[in-house]
Amino acid sequence: MPVAQNPSDGVELAWDSVGEGPALLLVHGSALSKAIWRGFGFTKAFRDDFRVITMDLRGHGRSGKPDTAAAYAMETLVEDALAVLDAAGAPAAHYGGYSVGARMGFSLAATAPERMLSFTSLGGGYGIAPGSIGRLFFPEYDDALGTGGMPAFVAGWEARIGRPLDAQTRAAFLANDAAALRAYFAQTQADAPVPESALAAITTPALLMAGTQDRSRHQDSRRAAELMPNARFVELPGRNHGNTLIPAQPILAEWLPFLASLTPQR
Repeated sequence: MPVAQNPSDGVELAWDSVGEGPALLLVHGSALSKAIWRGFGFTKAFRDDFRVITMDLRGHGRSGKPDTAAAYAMETLVEDALAVLDAAGAPAAHYGGYSVGARMGFSLAATAPERMLSFTSLGGGYGIAPGSIGRLFFPEYDDALGTGGMPAFVAGWEARIGRPLDAQTRAAFLANDAAALRAYFAQTQADAPVPESALAAITTPALLMAGTQDRSRHQDSRRAAELMPNARFVELPGRNHGNTLIPAQPILAEWLPFLASLTPQR
């Protein structure tokens, strides 16, 4: 398994790649891992035409897991993505992110646009409202992580939604380190949004998708598409934040033509 290293703090970042062609970096959401892209069918859909690069965010999967909140600042997460691209030998890449992976994409497009060939946001926004983590999972999530670890967190979330999680998501959540995840959640709600003036300056071709029941990300994505000169907003009918990625086919029906329009025929 290839490993990159953040040049500022030395945290190791697990990544992988498959396929050939222009680079496409896929970044997962909170408490998940790079395995979701394969599990939900996205890697298979892209690998014939792109070099698909997936990474585990710090604090997730097989990447390093610092347990201090400051280690998860957004500028550090963006630096992690650049470190993975450097390790993969990719001067620039198409970028696709879900949830916090999408929020990273907005920051990357604003700060290092030369590294981004296109940007696809899935259930993402350019900021996060206070209390969002509790509303997304369940209000007592921090206590659950502190006292019962990941099993208590998963049990609390399943009780909140009234059904078991799908097998891919459940396995990814249980594989997390509870102390690292607490630190990550604490910092992710403290990060400032990307200013709207910075969004208006982003010229990267962008496809912004969000579910109609994912209200805050739907609103953020629509607003970003209004501000960004080369962005298009696509709503995903009936989807909430948790099921943004599944089933994959309606997303791929928009994403594949978008990438094809930007990619020279081989």
